[in-house]
Amino acid sequence: MTAAVELSADEARRISLAAQGFLGAPDRSAGVAAMLRRLGSVQLDTISVLARSHELVAYARLGPVGRATVEQAYWGGDAFEYWAHAACILPIEDWPWSAARRRLYLTYRNPRKIELAKARDAVRKRVAEGPVTASQLGGAKKGGPWWDWSDVKIAAERMFARGELVCVTRRGWKRVYDLPERVIPAELLALDPTDDECWREQVGRAGRCLGVGTRKDLANYYNLKLSRVDSHVADTDLVPVRVAGWPDDQPAWAHPYWLEQLSAGRLRGRHRTTLLSPFDSLVWERSRSERMFGFTHKIEAYTPAPQRVYGYYPMPLLTGGRLVGRIDPGRSGRTLVAKQVALDSPKWADAAATALVEAAAWVGCDNVAIERVDPPVEVAELVRAVAAAQAPA
Repeated sequence: MTAAVELSADEARRISLAAQGFLGAPDRSAGVAAMLRRLGSVQLDTISVLARSHELVAYARLGPVGRATVEQAYWGGDAFEYWAHAACILPIEDWPWSAARRRLYLTYRNPRKIELAKARDAVRKRVAEGPVTASQLGGAKKGGPWWDWSDVKIAAERMFARGELVCVTRRGWKRVYDLPERVIPAELLALDPTDDECWREQVGRAGRCLGVGTRKDLANYYNLKLSRVDSHVADTDLVPVRVAGWPDDQPAWAHPYWLEQLSAGRLRGRHRTTLLSPFDSLVWERSRSERMFGFTHKIEAYTPAPQRVYGYYPMPLLTGGRLVGRIDPGRSGRTLVAKQVALDSPKWADAAATALVEAAAWVGCDNVAIERVDPPVEVAELVRAVAAAQAPA
């Protein structure tokens, strides 16, 4: 057995930041599509505060790239939507490697959402005529809460999960269902990897996208069972590593490319100072954020308001390769409002101000207002820093 490569906690953190696109100057020339291929998947979510999460992911890495450019890269035909970590956008070339999951859905049954053959036939007939949304099929809901799906919505979603339908674009945030043979390149449709080949590929890709991670990290990236990692990681090119401070009972691996970059001294350069979506792949697994950055992070949008600690949509603040605070943003007209700010130290006020002012400009706001800072003694320092960041050069 090959001895594990020893890494310090700082080396593991730098590998992760580089793999996720946060180390070095933003490469806007490569574009959003290249960023998507680097990340492997970008999670989708319905919540929109400054912008939707998939937009924030691109902004965090590339800076204030045009929002229309981001949308075109995701929904212009070079990507598709499917289940990975959650509902995600994936590069179009990853279509074959989702085959194992699509086959799993062939036997999936949900007793609360029964798929009717009549509805399935109606959906198939309608989509054969051209791409449609659930609304165009007759409506997504029966009339109750959002999860009370109509028969055609249930059928369309089951067919989507099995790969009988595919989504490569959205219209007004609604999935547009289409036939794979119309939108997936023929050479990709012709590929038919086995389940084991799919799982092995996704384990290896998770390691490449993360840079370094435990078996749980690798499994979480594409929502794989831990047994899939255990069965296939030895058949990838991932290298066993031991990271100082990480639990000894959690095996870890790193991608050889990032180990080579580390050894060559190339994992240096400018760090991004930015706000992160709570659904960003750098932080979407809480245990990894705690282990990698010493940062406890929770998505509080689904927590009852009286129980929230940091606000409705607290966005982690990344600067200098560290997570140093949280900002819960909002908008009032053309003002970006920092409704609640919590920094680990007053010394991060300038970084918070830089992140807020840049984000404001990106979403078309002219001003930044500070509403609440914890602890309150830091309010004046943050207000000063924002004023300085907004001052003309």
